[in-house]
Amino acid sequence: MPKAITLEGVRLSYVNLFQPKPPFNNPMGEPRFSVTVLVPKTNTAAKALIDQAIQAALEEGVSSKWNGVRPPQPAISVHDGDGPRPSDGSAFGPECQGMWVFTAGCKADRPPFVVDGQVQPILDPTQIYSGMWGNISVTFFPYSNAGKKGVGVGLNGVQKIRDDAPLGNTVTAQDAFKPVATQDPALSAGPAYGQPAAPQPGPTGWAPPQPSPTAQAYQQAAQQYASPIPNDGGWGVY
Repeated sequence: MPKAITLEGVRLSYVNLFQPKPPFNNPMGEPRFSVTVLVPKTNTAAKALIDQAIQAALEEGVSSKWNGVRPPQPAISVHDGDGPRPSDGSAFGPECQGMWVFTAGCKADRPPFVVDGQVQPILDPTQIYSGMWGNISVTFFPYSNAGKKGVGVGLNGVQKIRDDAPLGNTVTAQDAFKPVATQDPALSAGPAYGQPAAPQPGPTGWAPPQPSPTAQAYQQAAQQYASPIPNDGGWGVY
């Protein structure tokens, strides 16, 4: 039976640890928890554990998955971040340079544990993001699926150990805007939203037009008819 291993000092990318989602390359696929793990090539202790776990999974697969025969070219989930992507031959992202790269996942009904440096649960999802560093518990296992044979990586849990610059196209308010001077006349000239504009004085020697005598008569009549009706003593007769 494959055993879980703990890899220390790894960087995390494409972090999806709080809500299961379909794979990004298969929107109709089964929702899963997942994370891409970046292992610095200088972390030789972690790479040695990975190699041992892969070998153990291959031996397990011969007896439990592949009818006693080891595949000549089993698919291995760990890739060289300085080389091409096995899927299409394109280059990995710059964050993968100098790294070993693999993705670990687990089913929606087996959520991974997510803890801090004191092994206390992290409940705030904003504390977990692509770019942070941590320790990760994973299990390498053999599989045979739709004619493909290889070694996959199961995700058990993550321990966050330190922050770093977020990965991806993250835009902050400081990136998008610059401070605006409060005395900028372009900002103070117009009325506030929902408020009528204040009357503006006309040029020197100018006065607003006055209503004609006919208009004045209509205004006076309107005021007269709009005046309150006298009290009729409660009879309802006007």
